[in-house]
Formats: sequence, C-alpha cells, structure tokens
Amino acid sequence: MTKIHHINCGTLIVQGYPTVVCHCLLLESKQGLVLVDAGIGLLDVQNPVERLGQELIDMAGFQFNESDTAVRRIEALGFSVDDVRHIVLTHCDPDHTGGLADFPNAQVHVAQEELQHMQSGHWRYVTSHFEHGPNWQTYSRGERDWFGLQARPINVDPAAEVLLIPLFGHTIGHCGVAIRQNSRWLLHAGDAYYLRAELTDDNHPVSSFAAQRADDDDLRQSSLKELRRLFTSHTDEIEMIGYHDINELPQFPVATA
Repeated sequence: MTKIHHINCGTLIVQGYPTVVCHCLLLESKQGLVLVDAGIGLLDVQNPVERLGQELIDMAGFQFNESDTAVRRIEALGFSVDDVRHIVLTHCDPDHTGGLADFPNAQVHVAQEELQHMQSGHWRYVTSHFEHGPNWQTYSRGERDWFGLQARPINVDPAAEVLLIPLFGHTIGHCGVAIRQNSRWLLHAGDAYYLRAELTDDNHPVSSFAAQRADDDDLRQSSLKELRRLFTSHTDEIEMIGYHDINELPQFPVATA
C-alpha cells in the first residue's frame, strides 16, 4: 500500500499576486520514497544570492525558510535523506529543482525534451541546481493513452503506477505526474496552471503572468484546455492539483493509495 503525503517545499510572494506554495508529493512504500518535484533546497536557503541571483529572487518572490525544504519536511515525517530513492520532476524551473542537491543519491526522472532544453543553456534554468551531477533518467514519447493524453510510464516502484503526462508550453518539456490510487488517479499538473481558478475562468488575472512565463504560450493554452476537459469530464476518476495554489494544499496532508 502506497501513501501519498502532500508537503509544502517553498513559499513565493510577489506583490499584487496571492501567496503561492511549492506543493510537492511524497510517495511512501516498502521500496522507499518517491518525491514529486523538489522545491527550494537547503543550499538555496543558506546561499540564496549565490545560488539564484538577486534578480530572480526579487522577480519570483522566493522566501527562504529551512523548515519549508523537502529534506526538513521529510525528516519531520520520520524519514531520512537516504530513504528518497527517486525524484520525479514536472520540469526544471528553479522553484522545482532547488532540493535536488539534498538527495544526491536519488534517481531523477524527467521528460527527455525538458532535460535537453535545460542542458541547452536556456536562460530560465539555474545551472547551480545541477552542479552536483543528478542521476538523470529521461522519457521520450510514449504510445500509451491516458484519458486522451500521451503517457510515459515511470518505473519507480512495482507497487505504484506513475506516469509522466506531457503538458507542454510552460516549458518545452513540462509534464504532469499521474499516480494511480486504486480506481482513481491523482494528477499533479505542475505549473500547467498556477491557480485552480484557471480551470474555469478564461480571463483570470494570473493568465497574463502565465503567458509571459511560457516558453510556448500556444502550447500552454492547449495543455490548459486539456486539463479543463479532464476537470469537466473525469472528476469521478481524476483528482487534480497544481504546484502553486495554496488552497490545494491539504490541511491534513496524508492520502492513502
């Protein structure tokens, strides 16, 4: 039986926008732990300007609290760094990758398109987050269909069915992460939407910010359209969360799969 913990691994405050979180998932099983996205890391907290640069800190509104790092959240649950065997990334933006260096022995799973985009030297990625040499495992286009979307199975645990779901646009290789929960699925949509209101509001004010941050806004809008379809037509089968909406972080963060 796999447990899914919802943990906050960072806080971002930008003037004029709601406070947002870094909503990561921790899958617990007999095979060890699987972390979905890595949030803000210990090294970011200890050396923020050196790691991220003042311009990015000010733009994104990074807050640096050691208790809000994945490693401290995981320790508070009674686990250790070595228990984390795998990290699945929705994409490689710095508010998702700061914690990678805190788990140097974990295998890091990501879409092939995303890793290539990051390694191309694109401006949006922070190279200091990858200097420790992550153990990358990449996934290219798959043939499996998941509710009308392409799916790329990830082998992290025989007892857990985990899929990368391409939701391109925010970045070139951005993916959601789908986790089977008995007869239902939990879909972590990453940054395919910033706030849950975008699933129902075509003119939400955050949409302009999302468009500015997108590598390909046409693809971003197409991915958001697919999420709206799932949200409308498959609510009995899919629970959906994003990375940043503070209202989606459960008050009592443990679910059983």
